[in-house]
Amino acid sequence: MRGTFAVVDTLLARVTEEPLSVAEHEAAVADKGAGAVVSFSGVVRDHDGGRSVTELEYVGHPSAAGLITEIAAEFAARPDVRAVAVSHRVGLLGIGDVALACAVSAAHRGAAFTACAALVDEVKARLPIWKRQVFTDGEEEWVACP
Repeated sequence: MRGTFAVVDTLLARVTEEPLSVAEHEAAVADKGAGAVVSFSGVVRDHDGGRSVTELEYVGHPSAAGLITEIAAEFAARPDVRAVAVSHRVGLLGIGDVALACAVSAAHRGAAFTACAALVDEVKARLPIWKRQVFTDGEEEWVACP
C-alpha cells in the first residue's frame, strides 16, 4: 500500500493514494470503554459554486503525513476521547470517492460528536493539502492553495 501510515495505540493517521474506507476507521477506534463511535466521510461531489465538477486532484506537501499524525495525537490525548483514526487521500479522485475519512470513539456520544467535528475542522485548517478541481467546461481551479 502506498502512503504514509502510523498506528500508535489508539491512533491511526495517514496520507495515502489508496482508496479510503470509513468502516476501516470505525474498526480502528473500537474500544470496550467507548459508548459512541462517530465517523465522517468527506466525499467528492459533482459540483462546486454552481459549476459541474468532473474530478479532483489532491496534492500534499511532504510534511502532510507528519502533521496529520500530530493532529490525530492531539485529539487522542483529549481526556474524553478513547481513540482516533483519520486519513486524507491524495492523487486523482473521481466523483463519489472518499477524500477524508475519520472516526472518533469516546465514552459518551456528545464527546464523540464534538471531537469528530473538531477533528475534521482542524485537519481542513492545518493540513497542507491542496485541491485542483476540473470542471465540465475544461477549466480548472486550485482551492486552498497558498
